[in-house]
Amino acid sequence: MSNILFPQKYEKNHFRYLYRKQFKMKLITLALFLLTSFSVYAQTEAELIQSISDHQQKESEEFKNPETSILPKEALDEFTGLEFYPINLKYRVEGTFLRTPDEKPFLMPTTTERLPEYVKYGEVHFEIDGASFKLNLYQNTTPSKDPEYADYLFLPFTDLTSGDGSYGGGRYVDAHIPEGDTMIIDFNKAYNPYCAYNPRYSCPIPPRENDLQVRIEAGVKEFGHR
Repeated sequence: MSNILFPQKYEKNHFRYLYRKQFKMKLITLALFLLTSFSVYAQTEAELIQSISDHQQKESEEFKNPETSILPKEALDEFTGLEFYPINLKYRVEGTFLRTPDEKPFLMPTTTERLPEYVKYGEVHFEIDGASFKLNLYQNTTPSKDPEYADYLFLPFTDLTSGDGSYGGGRYVDAHIPEGDTMIIDFNKAYNPYCAYNPRYSCPIPPRENDLQVRIEAGVKEFGHR
């Protein structure tokens, strides 16, 4: 009798062993997958932060260089670098892009009497901390001769830091016509208009509809702000 039962017990124990082994392998595989996914995400986040840091450093270096700086000589002599808010990927948002065709061109006010003609090209809808926001994107009706700017969209904005940490006249973010219906807006790369540094320049004033009722503590700060 024992010679008959033993193979059954062995078979049952063997299957139990195989099940436990497969279960352990699945756990190991899952752990490796999660670890790999986390590593890829962490690496991507680190790369984004480094890219933003490099961008900000390049901007600052251009202001330091007498050959590329727009600063008046007296300001350049004392200039040590641009000041930025700490890099925060919360302010690198992925928004939904909506094209708004058939818009009428209009004259955008500037800090001088100059009135460049723009047309609303589209809207980007996004969220920050669960709150929904919208910004209009504009295109100059006079095409640039530089092919690099063929798909360029103008994105001026103001927010609750305007005049309270960042330049009171608002800031800009470079944007380009997306291929689909999503668009990345990185406020960590927000920059001041030239007139924030030198009154010789004429700068478009952000339209009222592009006023964000939130503090965008990202990008460049007010010039001279400490």
